[in-house]
Amino acid sequence: MDELEYCHRLRIETATLQLWIEQRWIVPADGEQRSQFAESDVARGRLIVDLVEAMGVNDSGIDVAMNLLDQIHGLRGKLQDVMDAVRAQDPKVQSLIFDCLEKGGSQR
Repeated sequence: MDELEYCHRLRIETATLQLWIEQRWIVPADGEQRSQFAESDVARGRLIVDLVEAMGVNDSGIDVAMNLLDQIHGLRGKLQDVMDAVRAQDPKVQSLIFDCLEKGGSQR
């Protein structure tokens, strides 16, 4: 979707969207003629709107929230990679790994 449709869906002004892009809270894909926004951008935008309007979070707080959200998504991806690697192992190795995890991981 383009910038106008994005703003319409979120009920925000284009100046607000430009601020979000400058802050890198939203990072649209580059289309042939203009920026393109995905459904994930809409979800991030809705979160920003909720944080600002419903909870009164300031720009610094939005920075922190978006950074944490990005870290969570990155960690979920890494965890999926680990799970894929475990599934690629021999069943006996998988069992040993899962047993270790049930016991709380390595001795800490």
